[in-house]
Amino acid sequence: MHALRHDILPPSGVEFATTLKLTPSTITGSSSQEKLPRVLTNVVVSRSNLLRIFEVWEQPPQISTYIENERERRAHVRKGTEAVEGEVEMDEGGEGWVNMGSVKATAKKDPSIVSRFHFVREHTLHGTVTGMESVRIMSTYDDQLDRLLVSFKDAKIALLEWSDAAHDLVTVSIHTYERAPQMVSLDSPLFRTELRADPLSRCAALSLPKDAFAILPFFQTQAELDVMEQEQNHTRDVPYSPSFVLDLVNDVDERIRNVIDFVFLPGYNNPTVAVLCQSEQTWAGRLKEYRDTARLYIFTLDLMSRNYPIITAVDGLPYDSVSLLPCATSLGGVIILTSNSIIYVDQAARRVSLPVNGWATRVSDMPMPPADKDKDLGLYLEGSRLVFVDEKTFFIIRKDGMIHPIEIILDGRTVSKLVLLPVIAQTTIPAVAKLLNDDLLFVGSMVGPSVLMKTAREEVPLELPAQQTGVATTMNFSDSMDLDDDDDLYGDSQTTTQMAVGAASGASATTKTRSIIHLSLCDSLPAYGPIADMTFSLAKNGERFVPELVAATGAGHLGGFTLFQRDLPTRTKRKLHVLGGARGIWSLPVRQSQRVNGLSYEKSMGPFSAEIDTIIISTDANPTPGVSRIATRTAKTDVAIPTRIPGTTISAAPFFQRTTILHVMTNAIRVLEPDGNERQVIKDMDGSLPRAKIKSCSICDPFVLILREDESIGLFIGETERGKIRRKDMSPMGDKTSRYIAGCFFTDTIGLFDIEASETTPAAHADKNTSTLQAAVTAGNRSQWLVLVRPQGVMEIWSLPKLTLVFSTTAISTLENILVDSCSPAALSLPQDPPRKPQDLDIDQILVAPLGETSLVPHLFAFSRSGNMAIYEALPAPAPTEKNADPPLPNPRTAFLKVKFHKVVSKTFEIQRVEETEKTVLAEHKRISRTFVPFMTSPNMECTLAGVFFTGDRPCWIIATDKGGLRVVPSGHTVVYAFTACSLWESKGDFLLYSDEGPTLLEWAPEVQLDSCLPYRSIPRSRTYSNVIFEHSASLIVAASSLQARFASYDEDGNIIWEPDGNGVSFPHADCSTLELISPEHWVTMDGYEFASNEFVNTLTCVSLETTSTESGSKNFIAVGTTINRGEDLAVKGATYIFEVVEVVSDPNWTPKRWYKLKLRVRDDAKGPVTAVCGINGYLVSSMGQKIFVRALDLDERLVGVAFLDVGVYVTSLRSMKNLLLIGDAVKSVWLVAFQEDPYKLVTLAKDVRKRHATTVDFFFAGGELAIASEDEEGVLRLFAYDPSDLESRGGQHLLCHTEFHGHKECRSTIMIARRTKDEQLIPQAKLVSGFTDGSLSTLTPVDEAVFKRLQLLQGQLTRNVQHTAGLNPKAHRIVRNDAVSKPLSKNVLDGQLLSEFQVLGISRQNEITRQIGTERALVLHDWSSLIVPW
Repeated sequence: MHALRHDILPPSGVEFATTLKLTPSTITGSSSQEKLPRVLTNVVVSRSNLLRIFEVWEQPPQISTYIENERERRAHVRKGTEAVEGEVEMDEGGEGWVNMGSVKATAKKDPSIVSRFHFVREHTLHGTVTGMESVRIMSTYDDQLDRLLVSFKDAKIALLEWSDAAHDLVTVSIHTYERAPQMVSLDSPLFRTELRADPLSRCAALSLPKDAFAILPFFQTQAELDVMEQEQNHTRDVPYSPSFVLDLVNDVDERIRNVIDFVFLPGYNNPTVAVLCQSEQTWAGRLKEYRDTARLYIFTLDLMSRNYPIITAVDGLPYDSVSLLPCATSLGGVIILTSNSIIYVDQAARRVSLPVNGWATRVSDMPMPPADKDKDLGLYLEGSRLVFVDEKTFFIIRKDGMIHPIEIILDGRTVSKLVLLPVIAQTTIPAVAKLLNDDLLFVGSMVGPSVLMKTAREEVPLELPAQQTGVATTMNFSDSMDLDDDDDLYGDSQTTTQMAVGAASGASATTKTRSIIHLSLCDSLPAYGPIADMTFSLAKNGERFVPELVAATGAGHLGGFTLFQRDLPTRTKRKLHVLGGARGIWSLPVRQSQRVNGLSYEKSMGPFSAEIDTIIISTDANPTPGVSRIATRTAKTDVAIPTRIPGTTISAAPFFQRTTILHVMTNAIRVLEPDGNERQVIKDMDGSLPRAKIKSCSICDPFVLILREDESIGLFIGETERGKIRRKDMSPMGDKTSRYIAGCFFTDTIGLFDIEASETTPAAHADKNTSTLQAAVTAGNRSQWLVLVRPQGVMEIWSLPKLTLVFSTTAISTLENILVDSCSPAALSLPQDPPRKPQDLDIDQILVAPLGETSLVPHLFAFSRSGNMAIYEALPAPAPTEKNADPPLPNPRTAFLKVKFHKVVSKTFEIQRVEETEKTVLAEHKRISRTFVPFMTSPNMECTLAGVFFTGDRPCWIIATDKGGLRVVPSGHTVVYAFTACSLWESKGDFLLYSDEGPTLLEWAPEVQLDSCLPYRSIPRSRTYSNVIFEHSASLIVAASSLQARFASYDEDGNIIWEPDGNGVSFPHADCSTLELISPEHWVTMDGYEFASNEFVNTLTCVSLETTSTESGSKNFIAVGTTINRGEDLAVKGATYIFEVVEVVSDPNWTPKRWYKLKLRVRDDAKGPVTAVCGINGYLVSSMGQKIFVRALDLDERLVGVAFLDVGVYVTSLRSMKNLLLIGDAVKSVWLVAFQEDPYKLVTLAKDVRKRHATTVDFFFAGGELAIASEDEEGVLRLFAYDPSDLESRGGQHLLCHTEFHGHKECRSTIMIARRTKDEQLIPQAKLVSGFTDGSLSTLTPVDEAVFKRLQLLQGQLTRNVQHTAGLNPKAHRIVRNDAVSKPLSKNVLDGQLLSEFQVLGISRQNEITRQIGTERALVLHDWSSLIVPW
């Protein structure tokens, strides 16, 4: 059986991050225009196999005029929301970032500047990232840009740099160590390689198993390169010398074993490494025999002589040391983080320790300062991250997000002590912490949002009132301060000040000041973290019910639910059937003109301050010859249609500064007054002969472009003085009979489109001077351009109003990845005889429009007749020169547009071709037009988005956000005939569209995040959920939350065995659970059940059991399996619970009108943990330790056993289908079992005889074929076959493993859904949706034999013929090491990540690849688009 594994959602969160100057914008800064945002630096983040590049912009805050307008209206809401002293303030996104104390102090610095993330690029790699570093190589001195070094799980290092020509990362080199002896003899798959780089970029080191480092040296000077060249005949064009493997035990010191962490230290002449290791391993139960087993070694790397002398060796460090942090050069040494203390070690092996709880002195004999008895020492540092904010202050960010500053106190030049200061803030749960520059701190998280914080310093005098008690920052004493006051400062005084911690007596601090660090939130990268469990529920999208994936995500205080939908969720506000509009709807802001000195004008507004719409124009094709309506809003919010016009409208737009309507029909261009009366009409005629019908047009005040059905065009210009339009001379564009297939106008408001003129024609800049009075009224920094596509596939950009050709390219017809100016003169496109027939590669629609959130970037949208859509981002580029042309061009151009276009999205649509002969009225009525419609919307008061809607079959929204880049999101409608943004009802978030449901006014659902591949909503609940199911009879969510409770052990008589017996010593914590019944409509918890404090939920499912209480004889119940933890010296027990969801009488004041409760029906104790439950034929199947039980529900009050089976070691999952049962085991892999009712019996049909870990198992079937899909904790997907006719199966006793496919991430939850194809088989195919611990979602879809063969051949071509990011091997990435077979078993599963690269290629490259495998490009794209639908 064949299948496709395809990721529908990339990983979420940040595991690794680095800061560097990667893109040229970080060097040029704000270029010549001061008002553009300044790019401070790049931040590159990664999680699993996703690499994302961001720029950190320093920009003025973007204030939407919508906020200005609404300010008065919501004054009562705003009152009292400012932070006051000691107040805990949550940020608006609900992302759990808390700032204790006022943040007003940060505003004093410069309130007009904010720091923001801006998305640049992202890549899904064929490898799992395990580290990233910034390095500088010799070519850095030429371009001032850093290079990116990335390490991967299979012991590879890739060196990447930014290419401005490709506007992307390109691979400089890849270094692989997977065949090093340390990797070949790899015992434990748990080892993860780590990457570190020398601060001066002299070398990088990658940790390998068996205590070894792979060292990659870099050249820094020409002298080094010359020496290497003489010695080894090394080529000059590589930036590194040959890498080598450093065996720490043999080459450095035999005591360096079991490396825990290593770092490079700054300030040394040679690269110097500090290694934290544990030569003798121990654990808490062996501390009497072995304690303080950790050691620290500091040694230098002499890369030329391969000599490694040890500088410092320190032993006797606590066994629970976990990480190192290098100190600044002025201090020297390292900080060691342990679970219970922080230790500073200098180069002379002096140790200064700081215990943070009472356990530090119990687990270590290292001398520690006495703990302060008045302080509550109860901190735990597991999962913490350290980061220096200046030379003598570092933050420790604990796993609950609490930030503690730690001061390093100097006595002369030696460190005397470390001082832990109180919590200053709570942030996200940290995975990585980096200081970006002097005042920006980035904290990345794998389980929630990653945040960018600003640290601001303020000098404050020490003599402050002692009564204020806010807590918020760290402090640092100035150099002028007398250090003799240390005892006084950090003694018994507990005085705190607002935004400051610690105080001195007022008498001795008359002139002394200290530096206070304030923290404020600048920006965040949204993320939801790992997916623990998921289920499908029902949600409303407009008027339709759609499936919504409810996932339990996050951890700790960032836990909650994330709701995913396939389409962008909307809410229907009203139906407007009276409007019609099947052929087009336009909502226009038109005002009565103001006359000044005889001229009509309306004052120009900013790009964000669009007026409220006043008029809607709609048009229909029926009755013939069509009808157009002009509608306005009446006082009762209804719609009135005062004007109806016979004929079909092609387009309409406000004109003459929004004082009139320009109305284009199939044979005329009309200027209408705001009330609908006609001011001027121009019949589209050639003398007295009628021209071909107008098929499309583009209007951009004061220009009008019309395209006719015979591919000729007309150009008109408005004269503001007369208030009328006239034809514009098109002679600069060539013969007036020239043919064009698409065209549009574009108004550039940000100044990206810039002309460079050749020296011969100083008049080329004339278009920058306004030539009409109208242009003078609305000039500002706007420039207008005309984009045209000729039939032979040439796209040209002409400047207005002088019509100078400034850009020409032929690459648009094949949708190449980069469009650059070819410097060609205007092309010829004369009419042909007989008339030319439309070709597949003809561009059918073209549009240039801005996309974005806080910064608008022009994008080029192209849609070809064959159904290919490409979206290009406009980028600044140096102007080309025709001198480079070979041979020289006969008619060189005089002006060049300094812009190039880079393709960011490519998508294919199915095209239903209408026969040319079928031109009936019915065919015209059914015709679906695909058009790009730009819009500006404010879905909420803080956000303004510019986007584009693509109408037609499979309509979609095209949206770009600051942090997610460009996304194409389906709208969910079968077909949309017409679309417009509409603010007629005074809401900037409304849209009016004519779909298969008729004309509808709708808005986006609130709080939808659009920065991922699927639209999602986050429901923060401040706790983690381990299991979630949908109870479909009552449409409710049942979820098990995972909490922590203090754990105590008791003896047989009930006496407590141990109690905390010291300061800073406390009870341990253990998992516990509660069950919650939640309404998905309002996310209100209706009821719950609290388990014992030492009992937690393993499994939760909805089962149908036989019962006598209903007419049908069966009923849905909630089955729960738990573990009861009794300490490490007693065996665990478990229990099975059966709950029923019952409706109760609700209070009329409650929000959900219907109220439900959980009713406990049965509690059945078990001798072992109940790890999996499911239902089969009305019976309950549950595991108990090493047994499986089948039980019946008797009288709704007890469970009666009917059958059992001895199985493996630990059952991880149970799945049933009809009377078949699948069992997944942690050691014994997969079992296939049948349940027989007469007599009751469980029969083992087949099992996998190899020792494998199965975390999930599922049935997977299509077209009469059945496979069993299982996943293990390493992410390996296996497909098993049950085939008694195969000799290898021993008569069907053994399951045959036909396929192994490496996913490299652990799957926690799978859902089987139905996949219905066009064949409409009686039994639909099975499709599996899997959720992973890195937050990604993937699907496993059955593939037909013929389609599979085509795509498998294509996969081979893509592996060999496409450049993959970082030079990784896609085929090797999916191979599973299996010594039992001679060839890898990865052939039956297609890699969707690799196949998705085909769609991004240009058409000519696609044709070349498909020609080599003997198939057609269109057929392959059709196969691909039918398989990648999420659900």
